Amino acid sequence: MLSLHTNNAGLSAQNAITRTQNSLSTSMTRLSTGYRINSAMDDAAGLQIATRLKAQTSGMGVAMRNTQNSTSMLQTAEGALDEVSNMLIRMKDLATQAADASSTTADKGAMQSEFDALGKELSNVLKNTTFAGSKLMDGGTLGTAALQFQIGASSSETMSVDLSAAMSAVTSAVSTATAKYSAPTATAAGTEIATGTAANTTITNLTTALDKVGELRSGLGAAANRLEHVYNNLANISTNSKAAAGRIMDVDFATESANMTSNQMLLQASTAMLKQSNSQSSLVMSLLQ
Repeated sequence: MLSLHTNNAGLSAQNAITRTQNSLSTSMTRLSTGYRINSAMDDAAGLQIATRLKAQTSGMGVAMRNTQNSTSMLQTAEGALDEVSNMLIRMKDLATQAADASSTTADKGAMQSEFDALGKELSNVLKNTTFAGSKLMDGGTLGTAALQFQIGASSSETMSVDLSAAMSAVTSAVSTATAKYSAPTATAAGTEIATGTAANTTITNLTTALDKVGELRSGLGAAANRLEHVYNNLANISTNSKAAAGRIMDVDFATESANMTSNQMLLQASTAMLKQSNSQSSLVMSLLQ
């Protein structure tokens, strides 16, 4: 049908041009941003899933830093306790030497002086070792309550470690072994190894203290190992979650480049057909000649 009022072919060509332009614009936007989804209109369901995955991976990234910081805190405490063990071993050696009959009163006095100095340093280490400005051991984080670690992106992903009883046992045993722990500023010399009998009792007390320190160090090591496993697991989950989000959000450049080329060719063809359809009105005029 030839008509001056309605150009069906031209209308069809115009519709094709509009659709192709929209598709071409979408392809160019995706290629310029690198994302397949640039607004909810592109993929509403996909955007919802990708947003949830992004929130999860972001939270896990923070949790991974939490585990590293927590591990550093536990290692700080464990390092301090290693030095405590060294001092207790030296004190036990002094007590063992003082218990022998070959040690004179003067010898015992010199040993007691060193013993007292080590007792004061035990007090300093156990009471003043800090991490990020907070005390860790006697009267600090380990000694007052259970440690609550946030090891995941959700509120339920926590890890509780209670070393307060072990810490209390250490401070009690060390206090029994040396009076200078509880009273480091006292000027009077101690009597823990002043006599052979006292030295023998002190050997037993120091052995108990060493055992308690070993138990606490074991607990710290177990907690640190667990946090390391948590970190490795979080890294695995985070990697796969990011990959899943990427498959949803990221554009496939090969596919989208092919789509853009196809749309460019279709746009050129549609434009050419629109030009041809507009020439059909001249056929009507030829009938009137």
